[in-house]
Amino acid sequence: MLTSLQNPLVKQMRKLHRAKERREQGLFLLEGTHLLEEACAVNCPLAVVCCTPNWQDRHAQLWERASQQASRVELVSAEVLGAIATTVQPDGVVAAAERRSHDHALDSRISLAVALETLQDPGNLGTVIRTAAAAGADGLWVSADSVDLDHPKVLRASAGQWFRLPMATSKNLRAEILQLQTHGVQVVATLPTAELTYWQADFKPPTLLLLGNEGAGLSEELTAISDVQVKIPLAVGVESLNVAIAAALILYEAQRQRESLGAGS
Repeated sequence: MLTSLQNPLVKQMRKLHRAKERREQGLFLLEGTHLLEEACAVNCPLAVVCCTPNWQDRHAQLWERASQQASRVELVSAEVLGAIATTVQPDGVVAAAERRSHDHALDSRISLAVALETLQDPGNLGTVIRTAAAAGADGLWVSADSVDLDHPKVLRASAGQWFRLPMATSKNLRAEILQLQTHGVQVVATLPTAELTYWQADFKPPTLLLLGNEGAGLSEELTAISDVQVKIPLAVGVESLNVAIAAALILYEAQRQRESLGAGS
């Protein structure tokens, strides 16, 4: 059992807290039982799994499955696990998985998808991923200057849906959106000054929903190429909504419209 904080493996996994190290090592962190379960369910390649003896006793079946899937497994002390994890109170297991490539173009065959520009908060991104998956979206894309898709907090906030929703980082979001439009995808931008409320827009055609930075919103560059602009009405004195809440409202309105179309056909 590993008990020393100076162990090379411990030092290596602690480095994965940083985006630069995740890119250089080609690995990212999975923290907690639920994320490990989801990783095993989709056969995500695991480099190493570390857990405490107490966790191993409580999750013998998952430990066995993870051990078969991982290149290396280690029992560690609670102190070592706490040093590896980014959370204050880890539940007993932390793994490192092989980093996926997210550098691919937007898929033109989408029915409903989300694109996020310069999103900075990992909790917000993870919640949007979770919401998009729940609402039946086909995928999610982020601009290259957004928080890393494999930031540990993004994975935790996604509640496991990170493994199930197709995602990509776009090096040129504007160019890729323009390409989508040539394939008949309408682009809907969220804008506080828009004339249409979000429930007045038609989400039945193939749609890409654009959401912007938590503070600044969408850039003028992306707003200018959108086909439709919508707003979420706010009470007097309320400046804005959390971006994840905004995404949820609009995605579920799109789902409602599509279900109504199916019921009426």
